[in-house]
Amino acid sequence: MRAGDLLRQLDQRLLPPLTRGVARLGDRSGRSGVLTWAALFSLAAVLGTAVWAADDAPVGDRTVGEVTRVGVADGDSVPGYLRSAAADLAALSTATPSTGDGTYALVAFDAYLPPQRLGDVLGDVPVSTVFGRVPLPGRQTEIVRIPALRVPDDVVAGMAEVAARKATEAADYRARAAATTGDGVDERELRARYADGAEVADAEAAAYRGGCDCVYAAVVRAAPEVLRGVATRPAVRAVDPAPEVYRLDRAVFTPPLPEQRDVVRPPVDTGPSPTSHPAGPTGSTAPAPRPSASMGESSEPAPLVTIPSPDASSTVTTEPAAPSVTTSPDATDAGPLAPTPS
Repeated sequence: MRAGDLLRQLDQRLLPPLTRGVARLGDRSGRSGVLTWAALFSLAAVLGTAVWAADDAPVGDRTVGEVTRVGVADGDSVPGYLRSAAADLAALSTATPSTGDGTYALVAFDAYLPPQRLGDVLGDVPVSTVFGRVPLPGRQTEIVRIPALRVPDDVVAGMAEVAARKATEAADYRARAAATTGDGVDERELRARYADGAEVADAEAAAYRGGCDCVYAAVVRAAPEVLRGVATRPAVRAVDPAPEVYRLDRAVFTPPLPEQRDVVRPPVDTGPSPTSHPAGPTGSTAPAPRPSASMGESSEPAPLVTIPSPDASSTVTTEPAAPSVTTSPDATDAGPLAPTPS
């Protein structure tokens, strides 16, 4: 029951008896005492109702369950997104609601960059997170999100953790392949899929271990005029401001991949060509996985993994799954995917 309804009921029940009592005692010497007690009683009822209403009010964070999405989604026009981001950045004023630390923004790069180039591209703009992916030609690889307060040190450390996890994933695939016995068609196909998954994971591990050209976006926070300056720097494809974001744990950033030029669409995994190589450190190559139809046939996005910064207390990882089905993250963590390179 709301406070207003309760007060109306108190008026309806208390005022008539009090009025009759005052009328009967109107010619008595105790009239002033009755009125005093009636006033005190009414005041106590009002105060009690106010306290009850305050206790009944909802408490806690009212933004729980609300998620703000910044970036692109499956089916979006990439040129349209770039124009919209540019318009939003131009319209962003110093009066735009934000904290004293500035406005969050998603910075998309026009190519995959190594960690050492981030300082040149972003300058001294505070960075929260970078997004990476090993761009194996014709293969669907995992999108990773690396918290990076110190660039490039945190990015290099995060890549090393991803490389270690990928090596473990490859070993798990090989163990599953060895444990799959039998000469039936299904068993042979499953072993081939496990073997292919192991080779892709090995290629990713080698690339990240070498500090690959794999970073394609970052989340930064700065004043509007600083963000506009970032948008003019070489290698920056777009700066998408998000003044509505106040907490990173209530936001999902989905930047476009450098190879996405027309429409954001799920990839079709064709398998590598015999001469293709994964992205390693500048000037280096690594063995490419063998062709297989086992990976990337799902329209679901590649799994997203969070690697903590050095100050974080825990690591969130995804357990390797049978490569016959591409694993997908929770809806709040999904990232964009690369189309099949032509």
